[in-house]
Amino acid sequence: MAGAQEAAGTLAGLCRRHGSRPAAWEERRAAEGPPQHDPKTSTVYEAGTQERGPGASMEGVSGDQTGDHPKLAKPTPEEVRGWAQSFDKLMKSPAGRNVFREFLRTEYSEENMLFWLACEELKTECNKHTIDEKARMIYEDYISILSPKEVSLDSRVREVINRKMQEPSSHTFDDAQLQIYTLMHRDSYPRFLNSAIYKSLLQSVSRSSSES
Repeated sequence: MAGAQEAAGTLAGLCRRHGSRPAAWEERRAAEGPPQHDPKTSTVYEAGTQERGPGASMEGVSGDQTGDHPKLAKPTPEEVRGWAQSFDKLMKSPAGRNVFREFLRTEYSEENMLFWLACEELKTECNKHTIDEKARMIYEDYISILSPKEVSLDSRVREVINRKMQEPSSHTFDDAQLQIYTLMHRDSYPRFLNSAIYKSLLQSVSRSSSES
């Protein structure tokens, strides 16, 4: 009971900070205490894979190690250079998303990419039960003001999501996904292009290409 009261109190304080009221079902969930779902291990961030748990080590992103990813081919120098031409090219490349995600982790904003990828995964679903379950997981992981991985969204988008969550669909989070995509484009992408992660990968794949 004490835990539930503490959660409800935390919810009220966070609502004052955000200046918005949560969905009624989220208030009930807060009264029940912290959700059993663990956002650190359960949310899909790439097709067929899951986010590594808190105890997993952070892998480097050199050319060779990027190529070791079980579902990603090693990017070519042309592909890596193309990531600097536009953010769209980076995000359309599975290898590019993986490297960009590693960069976001160094800036403690990896949740933005994880949320975007989870939304992409949701949009491929057709089964209503699966959509309901995945939408709930995405909400708890990235939208709920009780989540440590909450993404930054304005009050208008939050209100739209809270309404849509009464009857979730594969496009429940479209507005929020676009807002986070824009945030990554404007804020994180320019720093990524100037980062050691991107520059060292570019050097590595260019060197490997010249040696072959």
